Amino acid sequence: MTKNFSLSCDRNQQPIFEELSMYFKDCRCVLEIGSGTGQHAVYFASRLPHLTWHTSDMIDNHESIQAWIAEADLGNVILPVEFHFGKNDWPNLDVDGVFTANTTHIMQRDEAELMMKTIASKLKPGGVFCQYGPMNVNGRHTSESNQAFDQSLRERGYGGICDVAELVDWAEGMTLIEQVSMPANNFLLVWSVK
Repeated sequence: MTKNFSLSCDRNQQPIFEELSMYFKDCRCVLEIGSGTGQHAVYFASRLPHLTWHTSDMIDNHESIQAWIAEADLGNVILPVEFHFGKNDWPNLDVDGVFTANTTHIMQRDEAELMMKTIASKLKPGGVFCQYGPMNVNGRHTSESNQAFDQSLRERGYGGICDVAELVDWAEGMTLIEQVSMPANNFLLVWSVK
C-alpha cells in the first residue's frame, strides 16, 4: 500500500492537537471528513485514546489512509468509508464529534454549504465540530499569501476560501463558540450543537 505524506499536515498536527485535546475531551466518537493522507487520523487517535476516530474520504485516498492506519496499529482508529458531500449519504455512525482540516476551501461552494447544513442536522445536541483551515474574516483575506492562495484555488476550479460569516449563515442549528487563530494564517472554528 502507498502511504502518502503531506508536509503541511506534519507541521500543523501538533497545534491542532493542542486545541482538539480541549474541545474533544468529552467526545467518544469522532468522524473525520476528508482524512487525506491519513496522517491526522493516526496522530490524533494515538493522543486521544478515550475516543474512536472514524476516517472518511473519496475512494482515491483510501489506500494511503489504510497504510497509515496499518502502520500505526491503533485500536481506536477505524478504516475509511467513502464519503463526499452531495454524492454519498452521511455515514451510519453515532458520532458526538466531527473534524475536518483543509477541506472547506477545496469544496465547491454548494458542497461547503451542504457540509455545514448536514453536520448541523446530523450531530446530536452537545456535539462538537472542529473545522481547520484558511478563512476570510469580514469579507477580507487575512494575509496576502491567503489572497494569492485563494486566487490559485479558484483558477484551478476549486470553490475557494469561505468567509466565517458565510459559514455561520450556512450552519443553522450550530453555534460558533470559538474562532482560534492558528499558525500559517489558518483558523480552527469550533462549533457546538445545542
